[in-house]
Amino acid sequence: MTALRAVTRAGGLFLLGPLLLGMACSSQAAPQHAITLYNEPPKYPADFKHFDYVNPDAPKGGILRSAGFGGFDSLNPFISKGVPADDIGLIYDTLARQGLDEPFTEYGLIAGKIEKAPDNSWVRFYLRPEAKFNDGHPVRAEDVVFSFNTLIKDGSPLYRSYYADVDQVVAEDPLTVLFKFKHNDNRELPLIIGQLPVLPKHWWASRDFNKGNLEIPLGSGPYKVVDVKAGRSVRYERVKDYWGKDLPVNKGLYNFDRLSTDYYRDNTVALEALKAGAFDFWQEMTAKNWATAYDVPAVREGRLIKEEIPNGNPQGMQGFIFNLRKPMFQDVRVRQALSLLLDFEWTNKQLFFGTYTRTKSYFDNSDMASRGLPSDAELKILEPLRDKLPAPLFTDEFKLPVTDGSGIIRDQQRKAFQLLKDAGWKIVGDKMVDTEGKPVSIEFLLAQTEFERVLLPFKRNLADIGINLDIRRVDVSQYITRRRSRDYDMIVGSFPQSSSPGNEQREYWDSSAADKPGSYNLIGLKDPAVDTLVSGLINADSRQSLIDHARALDRALLWGYYVIPNWHIKTWRLAYWDHLGHPKKSPLYDIGTMTWWVKPDATPAIPVQTAPDLAEPEAAPSKGTEQ
Repeated sequence: MTALRAVTRAGGLFLLGPLLLGMACSSQAAPQHAITLYNEPPKYPADFKHFDYVNPDAPKGGILRSAGFGGFDSLNPFISKGVPADDIGLIYDTLARQGLDEPFTEYGLIAGKIEKAPDNSWVRFYLRPEAKFNDGHPVRAEDVVFSFNTLIKDGSPLYRSYYADVDQVVAEDPLTVLFKFKHNDNRELPLIIGQLPVLPKHWWASRDFNKGNLEIPLGSGPYKVVDVKAGRSVRYERVKDYWGKDLPVNKGLYNFDRLSTDYYRDNTVALEALKAGAFDFWQEMTAKNWATAYDVPAVREGRLIKEEIPNGNPQGMQGFIFNLRKPMFQDVRVRQALSLLLDFEWTNKQLFFGTYTRTKSYFDNSDMASRGLPSDAELKILEPLRDKLPAPLFTDEFKLPVTDGSGIIRDQQRKAFQLLKDAGWKIVGDKMVDTEGKPVSIEFLLAQTEFERVLLPFKRNLADIGINLDIRRVDVSQYITRRRSRDYDMIVGSFPQSSSPGNEQREYWDSSAADKPGSYNLIGLKDPAVDTLVSGLINADSRQSLIDHARALDRALLWGYYVIPNWHIKTWRLAYWDHLGHPKKSPLYDIGTMTWWVKPDATPAIPVQTAPDLAEPEAAPSKGTEQ
């Protein structure tokens, strides 16, 4: 499961039939404080006081100032319209909270207890009576039902695929909600439902959920929006009487009284603002900056701290994505040929200071990454699909090209040229033409200035065999619009993974998501074999089965050459001013920014009231990973 978030909402009907069914099932199940994927014991017992990765005595107060990128024009993160403000999810509570030091365990938040059917055919949530929205209105089962139904009907397409296996949602009484499933094969579904953000039915009753606007929404979470300047800044304030502040799942979290995000047009400008003290915390995405841009007195004196925190997550896949909706990319030989022309070794040496590792799997940095030839267990999964999968998948190890780092890749260019010839392309007057005799020109849509220097060597390698790569940089709003409408040839994109991948894989790879505007099937992938492998992964009944299915899916995606794999690093690179503190133990699967605090005896590099006057923040492109 990735960080996809969803909300459940629907009118609650007190039906006798479902209630009796639930009573019959409950005789075989018992409400728990936490649920896990394979019914293994959770790390934390029912009487736990706090998570290990927090400081339960962290001081409260102060402000965390951050930089935003890409601007925003909406405070509704649940629909496909507009660009939502950073951190808007902090105003909403979910039914349960995922532990950040376990692969996939959820502990009750709005729901104090969770009951799972022994056969995985339903899940029931018992709401805490004290849960309330930030206007004092109690959170009740009808809010949960409303949230689910609203997201399914009017939310982003990802919700319909994410919750596709939910058959019915029933408010059994004001504090109990039952989710019934279409089948019992989806072991992840109870935990996915636990991620549901709960929306206030009474607040939305007089509003249009489909509108992406800047009206400050009502939530039940630890923060509320207090100030908005469209595209420029957003301010949050900690809810002083937050109903859940004393729960074990919240102890040591949400220590800042205020959160402030100013938006910048360019990451270079933002980095200079950080070094000048205009904001407090920065995740560095650029290897060159990490190696060269911090040689300043504040760093040498220890006032501005550089720190790398281990990242225990699978790295997923970042890459140059081919849009298969474009005829030029529908032949796998074309995609393979273009993949040969990215010289990672030269790029890593010359541009990244040798800090990155080539990504070789869609589940890299995990036990789910495929390697070597398929195992016997994987073959059992793959054999029924043999006639629908690339033949080399069964006989050859998938390998990405490796160069000597000199920048000369003639062998790869020759192989690429031959593959293109086999696909019916040819050279006419020093230009590569396709099967219809049209000169080949590829538009690479981009919103990040940092990536231009990475793409220029790739552009030269393409030009050497007669292919034009047009690097088209646009502002972030245009980029998002074009991405949602699939108006691109190639883009940089990533497919994040967790230690327990599941339903989100449908959103990435399944044919059902390919034609949905705004879905995350950026490739436009429609492959029956991949659909079957995705379903098998989601329905895996053990950890080992999940691993085997993930590896099988990984092989199908790699041999399809749907992206040109990029690179990754196994740490988070952080720069922050020394008035911030954080726990000695960081969560394994997250940076854990909300576990940090402001030291009571420290002051920001620049007083908060004067920091915004240092430099006028500008609307910016979204921050991506140069890696």
